[in-house]
Amino acid sequence: MLGIITIIFLLFSILPGDSTIMTMGQRSDVSSEEAVRKELGLDLPLGIRYLNYLNDISPLSFHNQVNTESLFYMDKNKYDARTLFRIGKESVFVLKKTYLGRSYQSKRLVMEMLNEAIPKTALLAVVSIFFAIVAGVFFGVLSAVFKDTWFDKTALIISVMGMSLPSFFAAILLAWIFAFLLADVTGLNMFGNLYTVSDFGDGEYLDIKNLILPAITLGIRPLATVTELMRNSSLEVMSQDYIRTAKAKGLNSYKIIKNHLIKNALNPVVTAISGWLAGMMAGAVFVEYIFDYKGVGVMIVNGLEKYDFPVVMGSLLYISIVLVFISILVDIIYGVLDPRAKAEK
Repeated sequence: MLGIITIIFLLFSILPGDSTIMTMGQRSDVSSEEAVRKELGLDLPLGIRYLNYLNDISPLSFHNQVNTESLFYMDKNKYDARTLFRIGKESVFVLKKTYLGRSYQSKRLVMEMLNEAIPKTALLAVVSIFFAIVAGVFFGVLSAVFKDTWFDKTALIISVMGMSLPSFFAAILLAWIFAFLLADVTGLNMFGNLYTVSDFGDGEYLDIKNLILPAITLGIRPLATVTELMRNSSLEVMSQDYIRTAKAKGLNSYKIIKNHLIKNALNPVVTAISGWLAGMMAGAVFVEYIFDYKGVGVMIVNGLEKYDFPVVMGSLLYISIVLVFISILVDIIYGVLDPRAKAEK
């Protein structure tokens, strides 16, 4: 996580573009720009800005309550903090919410903007991965059971096509087919947010149909991967002695697949899903932008267009940390599914 934070900070510290101009507009004067640069801390050396950044995003941080010229002076406009213990007469060690800065454009807290966008992107990612897992496991097992048949060969061809299809191209293609050519049949929209403003002045309402096309688009590539992995893993499991023993005992195919095959073939799928779920958060940038689905992806694109670096940095940091925690969670789940992995550890 420290490596991720460092890379994100350094990347956006060397990018071209003056954030003060984007904050104040093109008619700003030199003295005003210098005042804004000082307020944002952009006049400080890179190393000090990095330490300030770490202190801001860390829930546990060190601050000075008295000296306004101190590097870690407690700025009440940034965050409210709860003092854990004092260090001398002026310094304190505090517990606080992560501070990701304010948007240069809207002046809103980045964390507030993320709190609004994250649930939408998270829902999109979860629905997409659920669709990919269920359909991928189903088609993968069937391909293994009916190996070398027309169904198996067709599934393999579709899997290769799905893994090769870029998300942005798939989004345009599906939107054109199902929301333009077949719009009268499907009733789907080419563009739309999860929440739609009522035409009758009743505020916003949940428009779940706007989730369908983005979720399918985002789930195509992991679906293809899960299908291929599940097929290969199932074929390996089917060659094991305990499967042959189950058949010799007279168990029907359904019980063998349900009780013995699927659980033991899921291990490589679980590992792949860990990377895909976090990857979906990043891949959602293109899908959300094309479908105008107001999530973290749209925030990142808009932030890059307007040089609103705190918004982009906060969004990328969130996605990266989600990847770290998902990797930890998958290690735990993998140990539950396969006791041998836990024994090796």
